[in-house]
Amino acid sequence: MKRGSVIGNIAKDLGLEASRLSARKARIDTEGNRKQYCDINLTTGDLIVAERIDREGLCGKKASCVLKQELVLENPLELHRISLHVQDINDNSPQFKDELIKLEIRESAFKGARFLLEEAHDADVAQNAVQSYTLQNNGHFILSVDTNVIELLLEKELDREQERDLTVLLSAFDGGTPQRSGTVVIHVTVLDANDNAPVFNQAVYKASLPENSPLDTVVVTVSATDADDGVNGEVTYDFGHISEEDKNMFFINSKMGEIRVIGSIDYEEVSSFELRIQAKDGLGLASYSKVIIDITDINDNAPVIYLQSLTNPIPENASPGTEVGIINVQDRDSEKNRQVRCSIQQNLPFKLVPSIKNYYSLVTTGELDRELVSDYNITITATDEGSPPLSSSKSVQLSVADVNDNPPVFEEQSYKAHVTENNKPGASVCSVTARDPDWRQNGTVIYSLLLGEVNGVPVSSFLSVNGDTGVIHAVRSFDYELFRSFKVHVVARDNGSPPLSSNVTVSVFITDVNDNSPQILYPGNSFMTELVPKAAHGGSLVSKVIAVDADSGQNALLSYHIVKSTDLGLFTIGLHSGEIRTQRDISESDSMKQNLIVSVKDNGQPSLSAICTMYLLISDNLAEVPELKDISYDESNSKLTSYLIIALVSVSTFFLTFIIVILAVRFCRRRKPRLLFDGAVAIPSAYLPPNYAEVDVAGTLRSSYNYDAYLTTGSRTSDFKFLTSYNDNTLRQRYSSLLDCHHLH
Repeated sequence: MKRGSVIGNIAKDLGLEASRLSARKARIDTEGNRKQYCDINLTTGDLIVAERIDREGLCGKKASCVLKQELVLENPLELHRISLHVQDINDNSPQFKDELIKLEIRESAFKGARFLLEEAHDADVAQNAVQSYTLQNNGHFILSVDTNVIELLLEKELDREQERDLTVLLSAFDGGTPQRSGTVVIHVTVLDANDNAPVFNQAVYKASLPENSPLDTVVVTVSATDADDGVNGEVTYDFGHISEEDKNMFFINSKMGEIRVIGSIDYEEVSSFELRIQAKDGLGLASYSKVIIDITDINDNAPVIYLQSLTNPIPENASPGTEVGIINVQDRDSEKNRQVRCSIQQNLPFKLVPSIKNYYSLVTTGELDRELVSDYNITITATDEGSPPLSSSKSVQLSVADVNDNPPVFEEQSYKAHVTENNKPGASVCSVTARDPDWRQNGTVIYSLLLGEVNGVPVSSFLSVNGDTGVIHAVRSFDYELFRSFKVHVVARDNGSPPLSSNVTVSVFITDVNDNSPQILYPGNSFMTELVPKAAHGGSLVSKVIAVDADSGQNALLSYHIVKSTDLGLFTIGLHSGEIRTQRDISESDSMKQNLIVSVKDNGQPSLSAICTMYLLISDNLAEVPELKDISYDESNSKLTSYLIIALVSVSTFFLTFIIVILAVRFCRRRKPRLLFDGAVAIPSAYLPPNYAEVDVAGTLRSSYNYDAYLTTGSRTSDFKFLTSYNDNTLRQRYSSLLDCHHLH
């Protein structure tokens, strides 16, 4: 119990007044010189613990432990005996004498052998003392406890070679609460007995020995172990039963187990040895093992390459993976020295594929193209696995056979040729060239014209081509006015089987030559008289000469000139427009009848021209003319009268039609080009030829439109209207003639 703990109230037990204890000098005395374990509280009368009480220290193993003390009082003197019975608590654990118990047991001990152990001691008594023992689980011993005798019982025989030392734990337990225990380690040393023979670490030893190895070379070291100890485990080595020849080749060290070379090793005579080895311990137990020594060959032979078959040449259209040749490689050496690796140089469309044993197939890896590479020099290299390695090479020449895989290709995507019209038949137009990189007949190019028509005529009627040279000739003379250009297709075909071909377009452009004179559409060759108002002022438009030229460009650029007139100063004509205007006001003195001879020239070299006659009558009305017979210079009076009547009827009809058209056009709000004429000019459609070639120069007609044109008779503000128009797309073979309002203006 802790110091100050209350054991009991002694004043109450004795019937004393607690208040008197101090006055009577109450105290606790002990017998002899023992410690004063108890004391009295003079205020309350409680008996309290003054020092820690240890039952084991006071009473040891006694079953009952009584501490005797006395209570002394003065005034009057009183003495009371106090017996304190100290009760045991489980405050001590079982303990063994030693922390380690050592036992030595021979491995030959029989099952059931007993080995005495010292018991454990516990300072506590009764139930708090040692009550039981336990032994840690192990494979050899169990615990036998009988009264106070503790023994180890051998349940399974010991084997020193498996376990030289055993360690088990023995524990002792008391019966207190809480329970306490003590533990001791039992160390068992197993003593040896010669019950094991030597054992080799390998049943068969294998070694590799190069031929011509120097003397004293260590081939292999054998090793055997004996599980026994001391003399029982000492091992010595020796050869078993072997031939005398083998004894002359090898020696074994009896202590170390090293096998060394003592003779000359020749692979060509003996390629392997088999030796029997003995291992024996000190008391004569022995075991045996086998040593197999393989003699290895020195790499003194280079590989030899044999070309078994070769496809030469190989067609260039051979697919990837095609087998080209078979190669065999041989090496007289053995093992790694005869293991051969074959290779060819990089960046070639070939590779070597291993086949059976030492055979390789030479196969293609990509597409071949004879036009790029026609021959291959393949170097085959064979290298063995020796150290150092030996190698050899062999060159294979392989040609690529041509296949017609390239069509002829023209040097240009299209060709243009310019031919002057009126050329001579057979003249050279142009030349086409196609290249074919194939070989011989596969690369021979033949030219021909592709069947077709030009304006319904076979192309063979226009051009021919030289099959060997590609020169194109004109079969006939061309006429620019019939057609200006055409296209043909030239075929280039090789002589392969099957042949390959390609086409090219040849555009032929006809160059114009000034071979057409101007053609006067109005007034033409027929007799026609135009009225000129008497009040016409200077600059008034009285008529117009209309002409066209089938040529083009400068050859169709027309100019108009008055070469002869009744009054030279009265009329003038536009140089390129053909418009006839008055140069001054008309006076009464001017002749009523005016004749003009107009010349129309083109701008070609040399220039071509045409002439027409223009008849003008200065009058406001035909009724004012006394007679018409004098108007005609070359016709009879009756004929002139008929022409005048026809002209008047035509003018009247055209005028009425023109008025109707104006009203219709304005009603429909359709805008039409306007031309201003200041005089009465009638151009019958009969004067316009049905077809005329297209030209692009002022003074000629375009081929896009064909018009029936009418001119009003009136003031300077009169309009010129177009009544009908139509497209004409059938112009290629003949001239087309049309009237352009711009040119008319």
